[in-house]
Amino acid sequence: MPASGVSAAAIAARLSDIGLPARVEEHDRYASVQAEVPESLPADLWREVLEVVAEADRFGLLATSLNDCTLWAVVHKAVPTTGDVGGPSHQR
Repeated sequence: MPASGVSAAAIAARLSDIGLPARVEEHDRYASVQAEVPESLPADLWREVLEVVAEADRFGLLATSLNDCTLWAVVHKAVPTTGDVGGPSHQR
């Protein structure tokens, strides 16, 4: 598993420990974590949640008009540092 997947899994595990079951999805350039947030999440738990997702490269909260809230976090995969990453037309 890439380092991004390990980091995303750790974030998901910590969110689950707080009481927000989370799921991880692997994508080409990043791993994402999503968790449904109950409307009645206490303020002290919000602080813990923010500490956890602050470890991601990006995070946010998607709220709908139906009072559904989904917390998301993204951990970017590392860009290769060797090889011909620019392709054949890349000028050096």
